[in-house]
Formats: sequence, C-alpha cells, structure tokens
Amino acid sequence: MTQEKKDWRKFGFRTRAIRAGHERGAEGEQSEPIYLTSSFVFESAQQAAARFSGEEVGNVYSRYTNPTVRIFEERLAALEEGERCIGTSSGMGAILSTCMALLKAGDHIVASRALFGATITMLETVLPRFAVATSFVPLTDPDAWREAMRPNTRMLFLETPSNPVTEIADIAALSEIAHSHNALLVVDNCFCTPALQQPLKLGADIVVHSATKYLDGQGRCVGGAVIGGNALVGTDVFAFMRTAGPSMSPFNAWVFLKGLETLDLRMRAHCENAQLLATWLENQPRVRRVCYPGLESHPQHALAKRQQKAAGGLLAFELDGGRDEAWRFIDATDMVSTTANLGDTKTLITHPASTTHYRMPPEARALAGITESLVRIAVGLEDIEDIKRDLQRGFDALR
Repeated sequence: MTQEKKDWRKFGFRTRAIRAGHERGAEGEQSEPIYLTSSFVFESAQQAAARFSGEEVGNVYSRYTNPTVRIFEERLAALEEGERCIGTSSGMGAILSTCMALLKAGDHIVASRALFGATITMLETVLPRFAVATSFVPLTDPDAWREAMRPNTRMLFLETPSNPVTEIADIAALSEIAHSHNALLVVDNCFCTPALQQPLKLGADIVVHSATKYLDGQGRCVGGAVIGGNALVGTDVFAFMRTAGPSMSPFNAWVFLKGLETLDLRMRAHCENAQLLATWLENQPRVRRVCYPGLESHPQHALAKRQQKAAGGLLAFELDGGRDEAWRFIDATDMVSTTANLGDTKTLITHPASTTHYRMPPEARALAGITESLVRIAVGLEDIEDIKRDLQRGFDALR
C-alpha cells in the first residue's frame, strides 16, 4: 500500500511528536526502524552518479543521508515549525556547524554573556582562529545588543532561558535588531524545547538544540540539531555537515525519536515539579534568591508568560555563604544525582561555578550572575515531596 506523504502542519503538537516523518516501509513496521548501515547500494552506476551529484534524491552514505536520522530531522522540524532540520553529533556540534556554515573571516557575532560555558569558550577561543570576533552583552538589555552591532555583524546568538540563572530574552525584539542590520538571529532552545517555546515563530532565523537534554529526556544519548529555512539550514548547514562530518548516529536518532513521543507530557510534568520546588525554595531561610521564570519575583516573569507556554524544568538558587556551603549542600543530598547534565527524568544537581562554567574568568561569571553559592537543579519527574525531602538534607547540613 502506497502512503501519501502527509502535511504535518495540519496536525496537533502531540500528534506530530509521535508520527511526523515516519513513512512505513515494505515490512509495515509500527515503530521507526534503525538503519545501522554505513552505505547504501545503488541499482546501477548511473544511479550512483545521479545520487552523488544530487540529481536524484536518495540515500548515499550515512554520514549525511540516513533514513532514521531523516525521520528525526523531519519530526523535529515539524515541532519547531521550520522548513528543515539537520541532526548533528552533539549540541556543541550544532552550534559549531551553524557558525562555520554561515560565517566567514572578518564577521562579527553579538552574543549573550549568559550562555553555556562551552559555548562561551567556543566563541572566545575557537572562532577567533578563523577571524570571527564576538562581543558579549547582557541578555535582557536590547539597547546593549543594539549598541554592540557593527557593520560586519552577521549573527546574534543567545539561549533563553539562560543557563543557569534562567534570564529571559525578548526574542521578537532581538529579531528586529538583527534583521535591521541584515544579521541572523540564532536561538538555543534547549531548555524550553518546542513544547514550551517556538523561536522561529517569534522571528528567529535558526534554532539549535542539544538533543541530549529534554529531547531525549532520559540521559541516554548525545546529539544536536539545527532547524530553520531550506536555504540556510537545508543548503548551507547541510553542506558543512556533509563535508566536515559532525553527523548524528542512526541509533541515537532512534532514541531521540522515542523521546520526542513523550516530550509534551514530560515538559508539563517537569514544569509542574519545578514550580512547586521553586516556591518551596523561596521560603527557605538559607536561600538568598531563587532563579525561576515561573515565580513573580523573577525579573522577566511577565515576558516568560507571554513568550513561553510554561516556565521550564530548570532552576537555580543562591545560598547564604560561598562555595563551601554550596558543596556541603550538594554533598548532603542522597537521592538527587550530582551531575552537570539536565533534561533527565531524574533530578540533577550541580555547582555551575566549578563545573559547567568553571572555564569562565571569575569576573565574567560575576557579570552573568553565577556566584560561588549558586546551585543549579534540573528538576526531574520524581514525587515532589521526595525531592524536597532530599534537598532538606542539604539545608540540614548547613545548620
């Protein structure tokens, strides 16, 4: 039976997350197959030549054409409402591929100073080797972004909410700034996922993901993705990925597909637990501040409500004291996992200043709001009372 290729834009988010991109093969499989093959066989030498030249669409080599990876790419593109998605080997691979594909020597980036530590390191130490400079500005100050623009600015890069202090950028406002200077707006949507936020609909040109996080949802595999239009992503980013090779493995793509099926349900549950935990933390006497967009005390609470469907599963809080107190708090917990990942069904805790952002100079960490007493929690899906009880061990250790 021949299947008609569906227009998934007509379907709801959950339906797209479960079914988009999969066209059953001759075996009539219900679950998406994993194509664990490095290459594909051609019917003739003429067909091989046509595939390599691009005259005929089809599989060539799994570095850049694999059916399982393609299903993941089509599904995530449908969720982000973009024209094209390219799967990559990691989230950092997605960011590097975007920059290398769309920038050239002499170009300039304006980036938020509230970024993942490895992203900052890449912008500060890797791209300058290719004569691409970066200016860092406060995420939440549109005037600072505007003032940092130069004639050679080609890209604005940000993540929102930011890691780890959950600052919120006004995507629509930054889109206007970027486009008025003929620059691209690139948004890391790792922490919200398309279940909570769709930057392309707000004016962004490209969305990047670490699929390792919430898209997987269970801490199993490493991968990334770039989503946007056919020209920028389908042509330019694809060309870089094809040649340079930071490609996603078929097995990891299959794992991410299974994660996407429950994405909406999981993100709702993460948000519910995070809201309850943030409210509880705000009432603890040893806590100076709680960084969570769902709290009315958050500086961008109103913007988060307007721009996101919910506040997300990531929060951070600042304790009385410094590094010693933060470490003592973390070491006293018993159930939550001390690890720097996020997006897992399990609750994860870490000390950003000495882990994810340790390579940043102290003055840069201070400007980003990452103090020595800051603790980050990626709130999981356990019973909320069990999470609170475990964190209470940390507070007890500070007495």
